[in-house]
Amino acid sequence: MLIPLLFSLLVSSVIATEKDSAFPRLTDTKAAEAFIDSAEVVVIAFLEGEESHVYKELVAAAKRVDSVPVVICTVKEVWADYSVTSDTITLFRKADNHQENIVLAEAKNVDADGLVNFFTTNEVRYMTEYNQVTAVGLFNSEVKSHLLLFANRGTKEYTDLKKQLEALAPEFTGKFLFVLINGALKSNSRSLGYFGLKSRDLPRVGIYDGDSDMKWLLPEGEISAERVQEFCQSFLRGELKEVKQAGQEAKTEL
Repeated sequence: MLIPLLFSLLVSSVIATEKDSAFPRLTDTKAAEAFIDSAEVVVIAFLEGEESHVYKELVAAAKRVDSVPVVICTVKEVWADYSVTSDTITLFRKADNHQENIVLAEAKNVDADGLVNFFTTNEVRYMTEYNQVTAVGLFNSEVKSHLLLFANRGTKEYTDLKKQLEALAPEFTGKFLFVLINGALKSNSRSLGYFGLKSRDLPRVGIYDGDSDMKWLLPEGEISAERVQEFCQSFLRGELKEVKQAGQEAKTEL
C-alpha cells in the first residue's frame, strides 16, 4: 500500500499531467529523482512528445506490465542528467543501481511485444523469482554474485523466508542479487541439482559467484536473517574460497 500511496502523492505534487496523456509527465530533475526512488523498478520514456512513433506501443506495453510504473519526460534539461540525447526508453532498478536503455534511433521495429520483453527481462528486484524470463536480467547484470533462497512455494517457510530476505537485500545492493528459486517447479530441478539438492531438502540458502563459477550452501539449520547476513559477509571477506563447493560430494557445506 505504501508504494502506490507515495506514487500517487508524487504524481499530484511534482508531476504535471495532461488530460489526453496516458502517462504522468516529469517536469524537472527533482521529480525524476523522486519517481525513480518510488519503486524498485520504474521506466521513464524520454520522448519528444506523444507524437513519437513508439508512444502507442509504449502505452500498450505498460498496460500489459502493470508491475512497472511508467512516466514520460519531454524536458531536455532532465534528459541530460541521465545521459540521454535522443528519444530513449529507460528502465531504472534499485537492486543493482542499474539504468538500462533502448535508444530508439538505434533500435529496430520497437513494438509493444518488444517493450514488454524489455520490461520483464530487466525487472530485477531486491528479491527476484528465477524463471526463464528473469534469468536474462539476472545474468546480464554487472552484479555477478547471487544469494539464492531455495524454497517450495505454498509452504510457510517460503512466505516467511521470502519476507525476511527481501528486507535484508537492500543492505547488499551492488554486491548481491537475491534470487528466489521455487523448488516445487520441475523446471527448477536443474538449478537444485547444481547445488546437490532436491525439493525434499528445502528450504536452503546458497551463494553462486558468476565470476568464479563457484557455489556454496549455508549449513543446515535455522535460516535467519542474521545467519544469511553473516554468510554473505563471509563471501565478501573471501572466506568461502577455502570451503568445499556445494554439489561436489554428498556433504559439501561450510
